Amino acid sequence: MGSVLLVTHQHRGEAASLATDAIGWLTAAGHEVRLPADDAALLGRLDLAAGTIERGCVDLAVSIGGDGTMLRTVDLVATAGVPVLGINVGQLGYLVEVEPPGFRTAVERFFAGEHRIEERMMLHVAVEGGPSGAALNEAVLEKTPLGHTVRLRVSIDGEPFTYTADGFIIATPTGSTAYALSARAPIVAPSHRALVLTPVAAHMLFDRSLVLEPDTVVRIEVASYRPAKLFLDGRELATLTEGMALTCTALDKPARLVTFAPRNFLGILKSKFGLNDR
Repeated sequence: MGSVLLVTHQHRGEAASLATDAIGWLTAAGHEVRLPADDAALLGRLDLAAGTIERGCVDLAVSIGGDGTMLRTVDLVATAGVPVLGINVGQLGYLVEVEPPGFRTAVERFFAGEHRIEERMMLHVAVEGGPSGAALNEAVLEKTPLGHTVRLRVSIDGEPFTYTADGFIIATPTGSTAYALSARAPIVAPSHRALVLTPVAAHMLFDRSLVLEPDTVVRIEVASYRPAKLFLDGRELATLTEGMALTCTALDKPARLVTFAPRNFLGILKSKFGLNDR
């Protein structure tokens, strides 16, 4: 038997109900069940609360929610190399694999070895002299005062660029269909490895995205007195003031997503954009 980490959407009753049921049948089947502290409190199962997830302590992480819950789950376990299975509770997402009726069968198939692992590139972002973190979708540096822009010095493998914009996105191929999409960045198949750099509402003639090699080193320095906030997959990491900088590279460990058949990225894309009749 194995150890399963359940990560639950915090504001959907269906997700909490599904997680409660899963705790029962996973435990009855002999599996060890663990929960992040917030989820344990939400479900009233503080006895199952887990600390930091380290390599070898969990066999499978199950995300019960949508893409946002998948991102939270990946953030919890990616550096430990734990595979993540997504159960879709909500709208159609790009990352989730299984609908709720197939939850139990999916877990059984995983432990029977009847699955595949799809690896996705991640980002490692470090504030110089400050915190660091990982992201599956994107790192975003955004202006903080309303009605103003932020001036950024961007260095790409030592080659300088300067942007004046509302913000700046460094996305993975997975993240090319997230925030970067709304900034008109290109859609990149998630199996690729690349960095996609996109200014948000650039106040300059050059506002194109750059698609770069995965081993590119990107450094961004705040070059004006206006500060900027740094977000990793929607989680605020830090506020950068004038002279502060971050460095972004590809993480040396990929996210590991559980699948049971080749993922039809183009089919998902067509469904998401209502193109199935075209």
